[in-house]
Amino acid sequence: MERNNPIVVKSKALALRIIRLNRYLCDEEHEYVLSKQVLRSGTSIGANVREALRGYSRKEFYARLNIALREASETEYWLELLHESDMISEEAFISIYQDTQEIIRLLVSIIKTRKPDEG
Repeated sequence: MERNNPIVVKSKALALRIIRLNRYLCDEEHEYVLSKQVLRSGTSIGANVREALRGYSRKEFYARLNIALREASETEYWLELLHESDMISEEAFISIYQDTQEIIRLLVSIIKTRKPDEG
């Protein structure tokens, strides 16, 4: 089930990209503060998606997906700062930023179709 679930697959793929970005920022740019922030928020998205799928109720499912959405929005912010401070290239920024926005769209869509009071 989880292997075929688009939000699970895409959030994990983003987390792996964020991990590689963190490694680059630390090794090449010697940037540790922003890199840690984007690492934390970017990997938290998928963790919260997974927790949502294992939730005990619709309310818990909804709450976890909302946390994932907030983490994705925070990740967007850190990526913007990294790009605007010239820590990452335009090409790298556009690619990873688009992936983050796609995850946000998926999360919003799921949240809109599932309300916590539905069970």
